Amino acid sequence: MTQAGNLLPNGHPRGDLSALVAARFERSIEIPETFFTAEADRIAQACLAMADRFHRGGRLIAFGNGAWASDAQHVSVEFVHPVIVGKRALPALALTNGSALLGGANRSGQGGMQFARQLTMLARAQDIAMGFSLHGDDANILEALAVAKEMGLLRVGLTSGDGGTFTQSGLDFCFCVGSDDPLAVQETHETLYHVLWELVHIFFEHEGLLS
Repeated sequence: MTQAGNLLPNGHPRGDLSALVAARFERSIEIPETFFTAEADRIAQACLAMADRFHRGGRLIAFGNGAWASDAQHVSVEFVHPVIVGKRALPALALTNGSALLGGANRSGQGGMQFARQLTMLARAQDIAMGFSLHGDDANILEALAVAKEMGLLRVGLTSGDGGTFTQSGLDFCFCVGSDDPLAVQETHETLYHVLWELVHIFFEHEGLLS
C-alpha cells in the first residue's frame, strides 16, 4: 500500500483508527463487566423489591434529562411491551415532558421541577421511581426522588462517576457506573435496566417469594 493509502482522508494514519476502535470496544466490555461483578447482589435485591411493588399493583415511573430522557422512555417501554413471548406486561410510564431542554439547566439547579410535580399528581405509594442522572447532581431529578420518598415510593437511581448527590440521598438502590465516559455509562445503564426487567419476571415466576 502506498504512503497515501496508509492515510485517512483527514491525513491521520489508518493505524490510529484501528487503535481507536479497539480502545472503544475494550471500554465497552471492561466498564460493564466491572460494574456487574460488583453490583450483582444489589441488582438481585432491587429486582425483588421491584417485583414486590408490581405484585402490589405498583407502577414504574422513570425520568431523566437530555439524552437520559430516552432511557426513561426505553425502560418504560421494556416493561409495558415485553420482548419475550409469554412475559406479562407491567405498568410503566416515563415523565419526559420538556426534559430534552433541561439537560444543562438542572445540573446547576436551574429549570423547572416538572418531574416532582408530575409525581405528586400521578404517583401512588406502591409505585417505583427510577431517576437517571449522569453525574447524580441534577436538581430536578433529586427533587423528584425526594418527593418520591415522602410519598413512600421505592426509589432507584442510575448515575455514574462518583455518584454525586445521588449517593448521599438515601435512595433504596443507587447504581453508579464508575466511569466518566458517557457512552460507556449509557451502554451499561441500558444493560442494567434490561437485567432488571428480566429478573423481575423471574421473581414473578417463583411462587412464594412475593408477599
